[in-house]
Amino acid sequence: MTPSPVLTTLLPLLDDLSRDLPQAEHYQRLLLALRACLPCDALALLRLEDDLLVPVAVLGLSPDTLGRRFRVSEHPRLAQVLASRGATRFAADCELPDPYDGLVEGTRGRLQVHDCLGCPLTIDDRPWGLLSLDSLDPARFGHIDLPSLEAFTRLAAATVKACERMNSLTRQAADERRRAETWRQAARCTPSRELVGTSPAHRHLLKEIDLVAKSQLSVLISGETGVGKELVAQAVHQQSDRRHKPLISLNCAALPEALVESELFGHVRGAFSGATGSRGGKFELADGGTLFLDEVGELPLSVQAKLLRVLQNGQLQRLGSDQECHVDVRIIAATNRELAEEVRAGRFRADLYHRLGAYPLRVPALRERDGDVLLLAGHFLERGRTRLQPSGLGLSQGARDALLAYDWPGNVRELEHLIGRAMLRARANSARSPLPLQLSAADLELTAVATPTTAAAQVADTQLPLGGLRRAVDAYQRQLIESVLSRNQGNLSATARHLQIDRGNLHRLTRRLGLTTDARRNGPPG
Repeated sequence: MTPSPVLTTLLPLLDDLSRDLPQAEHYQRLLLALRACLPCDALALLRLEDDLLVPVAVLGLSPDTLGRRFRVSEHPRLAQVLASRGATRFAADCELPDPYDGLVEGTRGRLQVHDCLGCPLTIDDRPWGLLSLDSLDPARFGHIDLPSLEAFTRLAAATVKACERMNSLTRQAADERRRAETWRQAARCTPSRELVGTSPAHRHLLKEIDLVAKSQLSVLISGETGVGKELVAQAVHQQSDRRHKPLISLNCAALPEALVESELFGHVRGAFSGATGSRGGKFELADGGTLFLDEVGELPLSVQAKLLRVLQNGQLQRLGSDQECHVDVRIIAATNRELAEEVRAGRFRADLYHRLGAYPLRVPALRERDGDVLLLAGHFLERGRTRLQPSGLGLSQGARDALLAYDWPGNVRELEHLIGRAMLRARANSARSPLPLQLSAADLELTAVATPTTAAAQVADTQLPLGGLRRAVDAYQRQLIESVLSRNQGNLSATARHLQIDRGNLHRLTRRLGLTTDARRNGPPG
């Protein structure tokens, strides 16, 4: 290969720069042009972010590769490519672990003898990332002129630089703020998390976050349990002008009703039994920043009125005090309830609902995010690989099909837990195997979600247990209460509000059913 054909191949890419194309498509066209010059089985363009290499475009690799994050310190091949000044070709029998074990399409398990090339990309004398090429033919790259590949890489770097310059200064500033927030979180030993996905529904959510984050509007995040409402709240805060101030969170469903007001507004000494000193509430801690109210639909009506007053004028009083103090706090609230229905039922104040919902954000369920399940699975697999230290991780085709076919009633949280369990099973089943872990459909243990029709059929065909209807009802009540108690971290008051029954009646019912609750946290029954 000579530089002239390379330049000829890149001319369409230069024309593309004047076209309004998504950045991801520009990168994909770049890989297609490179593969036209250098036929190979797998190509990847990875961007360097601190110590992580983030795939931004791939060809010939599993779709979940885009959800992975490769830590340079854990992948010696990638580290060697980044440390070099030019192209690096690894010997066919190189013993260094390959980061793409189990990811190259058409292969299964560890990559055997194959040909591998890598070249760093530098922009403005700073490392931007790298290009990697893999061929299952161990002699594929033997005739390649490495300086010509380096010339291609320099032109590719120019293409990448031009693409990035087309982004707005606002986007660049937001990226800097996110990186700064990541550094602050790392300094506090708090792992940063990201919103992973490329589906239209997910991209729409990201655009909505970017739009509302710079404003001072209150945000009401709605969505099913497990969709990642807290991550959305963190993203709004991190992209806002309040990012340098704290983000304070309060789970409104996890506190007994008597403590919610104190947690929000604080209290003075002697305000109630056990108040041996004064203490600021969440509003004062969040002054200048953001307060995230999770499960806001669980707030008692009496507290809703006081919360509305703070939202209207920023004035609050600590419990037991007659002195007012002023706070400047942005509210982000989240709920998995239909608050409009709660308003109609008289369980939530209409004026507070409209105040909180100045800008509503709906987080789509995982089943609405076409294809994102594989990216998220890859993301969780890479996180699990760091913890479990297997030689490699991958998804079999059967596992991918099972993930895509499942309805995900528990959404992203269910997927994360399922991947963790599957990794443990796969590692136990292949403890003595030198091959990378390949999660199968059996490891996932996914079962179809019962529809109302099939559920009714199952009930119709089910015989009553010994003891008749009373025992069947008790068993159902026990299962339901245990589930809601678990969701509310054992909090009896929050569970009673969820079940819409009196707390004292719930306490007596749990005793009759033989359920245990944490009396110290929940206090005596009412």
